Amino acid sequence: MSRGNETADTYFIFLGLFPNFRYISFLIYIIFLSYIIAVTGNSILILLIWVDSRLHTPMYLLLSHLSAMDLILISTTIPKMVTDFWVQRRTISQIGCAMQMLLYVAMTGSECLLLTLMSYDRYVAICNPLRYSVLMNSRVCLQIVSLSWVVGFLNSLLHTVYITHFPLCDSKEIWHFFCEVSAILKLSCEDTSTYEMILFVTGIVFLLIPFGLILASYGIIFLSVFRMRSPEGRSKALATCSSHLTVVSLYLGPGIFLCMIPPTQYSSQQSQAVSLFYNTLTPMLNPIIYSLRNKEVLGALRNVLRMGVSSQIAARRL
Repeated sequence: MSRGNETADTYFIFLGLFPNFRYISFLIYIIFLSYIIAVTGNSILILLIWVDSRLHTPMYLLLSHLSAMDLILISTTIPKMVTDFWVQRRTISQIGCAMQMLLYVAMTGSECLLLTLMSYDRYVAICNPLRYSVLMNSRVCLQIVSLSWVVGFLNSLLHTVYITHFPLCDSKEIWHFFCEVSAILKLSCEDTSTYEMILFVTGIVFLLIPFGLILASYGIIFLSVFRMRSPEGRSKALATCSSHLTVVSLYLGPGIFLCMIPPTQYSSQQSQAVSLFYNTLTPMLNPIIYSLRNKEVLGALRNVLRMGVSSQIAARRL
């Protein structure tokens, strides 16, 4: 990031998470525990989808990529924050800051797109079940996944390159626990109102439009579900839809707050709280929501555990 005339320092200083919070040590340990749970849960979910042939369906393929995005998202910010607290070193290089910003914005954008396309998968499965294998074949799934990753990274790359060319003043202190876009913009010597308008438009494209498409698709889905004559089919359809809707609310809710509301309308503490929720709780809850409310995933987990126990017994006999 280019500097103004005052300084040419090559690093920033994080002020940390809630600098005036009295019980920050306890909060850091809770965050670290949440990180371990999120990494473990998403890794297990990806493994189950990979090893169990019954989960080789479009819905679970898309879910595995959502878990992979969660792993990258939470690993982009939380390990650095926890390590900084333990070693009492809160600096980050300009290149490191740019990389952190690039991965964070890329994963948030890709997840929004993927969640939107996952609602299309549910729409086809419930409203057009006879054409599901045609409309959601392996080629279509690959296109959906590729579109989510590529568009998310391209959008992030453009924003990161643009932000890193803002001249920065002599302040190196970032009022956040990672290189969040609005926190970096506050260090700029230039007027960033035009770019903030660009961020607002980007939020409409990646948040409001997907949210509207998801609501529209689920409106049609619910009409089809309530017309079903089979109570078992109705309950199964509602179960899969409710899991996806819960995850959508966890993802898009904080995103709409951060991207659609001007930074001047909320404090640094509120921004940190919402970012912490998005970075930690959402990736942790995603595999739990899809596992505890999904009989197929639980069945795959039992099969893997049973196979592991059987292999241990066979090894002991040998």
